Amino acid sequence: MPDPARAPAPGRRPRSPAGRLRAGPVTYAVLALFTAGSLFPLVWTAVTASRDNARLARTPPPFRFGDRLLTNLGTAWGEAHMGLALFNTVLVAGAVALGTVVFSTTAGFAFAKLRFRFRTALLLTTVGTMMVPPQLSVVPLFMVVAELHWTDQLQSVVLPTLVSAFGVFFMRQYLVEALPTELVEAARVDGASSLRVLWHVVFPVARPAMAVLGMLSFVQAWNDFFWPVIALTQENPTVQVALTGLGRGYVPDQAVIMAGALLGTLPLLLAFTLFGRQIVGGIMQGAVKG
Repeated sequence: MPDPARAPAPGRRPRSPAGRLRAGPVTYAVLALFTAGSLFPLVWTAVTASRDNARLARTPPPFRFGDRLLTNLGTAWGEAHMGLALFNTVLVAGAVALGTVVFSTTAGFAFAKLRFRFRTALLLTTVGTMMVPPQLSVVPLFMVVAELHWTDQLQSVVLPTLVSAFGVFFMRQYLVEALPTELVEAARVDGASSLRVLWHVVFPVARPAMAVLGMLSFVQAWNDFFWPVIALTQENPTVQVALTGLGRGYVPDQAVIMAGALLGTLPLLLAFTLFGRQIVGGIMQGAVKG
């Protein structure tokens, strides 16, 4: 006979034996709807990439896969130097993500736990730069890059984005709550230098937030178009720059353009497939900390 004391309260959703909430049919229906809406652009890109330009111009548009996917992928790969573009983009996005995580965590720790003059003013100035449109800095930034003879070189894309105001503010807010001041003071009493405190205390505590920031920075650098298309050319492109060279002509070949977009998207999907569990685990670890 069930124990009345353990019976769920009226109106409260029953829990599973492990203590987790049970999802009902409405929950699964809503999740399925949002999943279908999220996957539709990717499926539509693949369907479009498998057709030819003449079929895409007719009404109604195709909703089934055609037989030209491999042909269009091969055309896009050859026209856009996609192999070099993917290699360059992996280097750029990886370097930007690593630099943003390391420098933003270091600066966030300084703003969160260290005491120095003009700390609040510097933090407000850093956050205030987020309100400046990036288009305003293009001309002086390009002048600097040209003076250094870095045009059409990857460092012109990597170095200006190695740290972001959002990353500094994000890590500062996380470390204010997640890193106890007593832990830093205990490390100082044991004779640890600032660099050792950063490496052995701050980085382990900030690992969940660093994973989230690294993921966001990698995706942003991978999809960045505005500055790379100014600093780079088709001879040494990233993926987004290479896509601008596809489908050229009096009538742009939309199927080849979509095939190139699919090639540029697949590595991100592969990365999330391989490391999605670790990324979500890091987010959840940070969410339940403390």
